[in-house]
Amino acid sequence: MTGIASDSRIVCPGNLFIAKKGRENHGVDFISQAISAGAVAFVTDIYNPFLTQTQILCESPQGIEALLSARYYDFPSRDLWVAGVTGTKGKTTVSYLLKHLLEGLGKPSGLMGTIEVAFGQKRFPSSFTTHDVLRNQKTLREMASAGCRSAVLEVSSHGLHQGRVDEISFALAIFTNLMPDHLDYHKTMEEYASAKRRLFKKASFGLYNAESPWSSFMQGELPGMSFGFSSSADVRGSILSEGFEGMRVSVDYRGLTEMFSIPWIGDFNASNFLAAVAAGLHLGASLRDIQFVFSKIPSIPGRLEKVSGDSEVQVFVDFAHTGEALSQVLAALKKISRGKLFVVFGCGGGRDPGRRKGMAAAAEQWADLAMITVDNARDEEPQAICQEILSGFKSQTKVVIELDRKRAIQRTVAEAKPGDVVCIAGKGHECFQIIGSHAIPFDDREVAREALRYKSCNLK
Repeated sequence: MTGIASDSRIVCPGNLFIAKKGRENHGVDFISQAISAGAVAFVTDIYNPFLTQTQILCESPQGIEALLSARYYDFPSRDLWVAGVTGTKGKTTVSYLLKHLLEGLGKPSGLMGTIEVAFGQKRFPSSFTTHDVLRNQKTLREMASAGCRSAVLEVSSHGLHQGRVDEISFALAIFTNLMPDHLDYHKTMEEYASAKRRLFKKASFGLYNAESPWSSFMQGELPGMSFGFSSSADVRGSILSEGFEGMRVSVDYRGLTEMFSIPWIGDFNASNFLAAVAAGLHLGASLRDIQFVFSKIPSIPGRLEKVSGDSEVQVFVDFAHTGEALSQVLAALKKISRGKLFVVFGCGGGRDPGRRKGMAAAAEQWADLAMITVDNARDEEPQAICQEILSGFKSQTKVVIELDRKRAIQRTVAEAKPGDVVCIAGKGHECFQIIGSHAIPFDDREVAREALRYKSCNLK
């Protein structure tokens, strides 16, 4: 056998094809395509007497997929120290920080998350926060073979609920926070939280946000340590100062204190940073060791990413695409703004529609002017999405609709004056825009840079 596949489109000659049932289709409907591609055996729950290839009957092919994959790749997570990061927000930031810290502590690390899969010199863009079972096991084996000693995985509630990280041995689980999200899938907060909790039932140790009321639910009987700003946290932090270049944070652990400078603002980013510090302490590093590693902090694409330009207008791009996340980002920017705060945002089509009014409320609360535009509309009508967002504003005196996202960014940057701040929210690191079934090249950061250059030339 040359490999395993559960998608007929990627079957290679000699593969075992797992014909599992999906949400809309059943794998048995694609067995003929798998045979044409060279599959030599099948795992299925429906016997086909006309097939000459080997058929392995199993009551639940999707239930055995993880075990087969782990066995085929020789249980790669056993050869790595694996951390899983879950929570509504902060997964990407914590994962990047933890990868950087692990490498600084002499544990070369791989990363699998929302933005990319990265290990060694290899980098591949991601389509999912948590990848499918087969790709997870295959990539972990590639990481181990490439010399990695550790791996960091962003773990989504969907990934946990669908068993995508089954048969992965987690040495550490990190919980960042829990806010209303994905309720079109999980239906209730309790179901959402229960999906997240599955990670902590797989792990050996847990780290928990002391500020979240869901932390005790996540922890259960698992040994762990808390991080946060409260006096009850094991790892405590205090924000000493904030500005456009970042903030200074004091961290206390068991009576020892160190100062850190980090290139972001906001309580939520300080909390994410504390999670990474707590992970380093759990690994046995001292605060001084951690401070040395974090004297240089990697940039994280699309997470309150500052867009450079000659203009005195400050422009930030962020992935915030829920009301709670947008509120946190705008509150942090408002705190350091010397002028007006502008926000450009939309909402994705085919996603929880409850996000639309939540983002509208956040924009109305914190921004001086909101520009509603198109995000990834997918199969929904862009105008209808924008109108639904607009209906979430109590007053429409400081809100404008501009369907063309490029034009929306250009108009907002052009209107901003020196000392003002512009936040472009929703897409962050993404370099495409999905309209209908087409992915069109589009990068908020590039559009913003172009708008700033144009503004700067006009001011000279």
